[in-house]
Amino acid sequence: MGGRALQNVRMSLTHSYDVTITWTGNTGTGTSGYRDYARAHDVVADGPQPIMGSSDPAFRGDSHRWNPEQLLTAALAQCHMLSYLHVCTDAGVIVTGYADHAHGTMSQTADGGGRFTEVVLRPQVVVASPDMVDAAIKLHESAHAKCFIASSVGFPVRHEPTVTVG
Repeated sequence: MGGRALQNVRMSLTHSYDVTITWTGNTGTGTSGYRDYARAHDVVADGPQPIMGSSDPAFRGDSHRWNPEQLLTAALAQCHMLSYLHVCTDAGVIVTGYADHAHGTMSQTADGGGRFTEVVLRPQVVVASPDMVDAAIKLHESAHAKCFIASSVGFPVRHEPTVTVG
């Protein structure tokens, strides 16, 4: 058994993620003009409920649907939280509450393109004991290093954590 676990550590693992995006915004004339179609779409994967998507309202999107920029910001916040909870468990830091008010910033270029310039994660962590606060703050660095999504983006992901005892 030990040899098998060691073998798994040595080999590279690849994971695949399949999603289907279906445009639902044809209002009758397709993309005959910039204002002639809705940006509505559905994001579907096997298992979870569909995500109702659109573009940002600044780009003629529906503010009642998720836009890709929100989803990217959310993915970074989710990945960090999940990595953080894992490293806290390994370090013996007992987290009893966690909320993040993440903020993504995108700069648009004159030609209509653009890119994210940064995402700031603002985790508000509650730990079980005062002697866990310093470690809880420091473990955000380890969580960031382990976050698959943060390791995949080409812009800074900063952290402004607060830790309290509850």
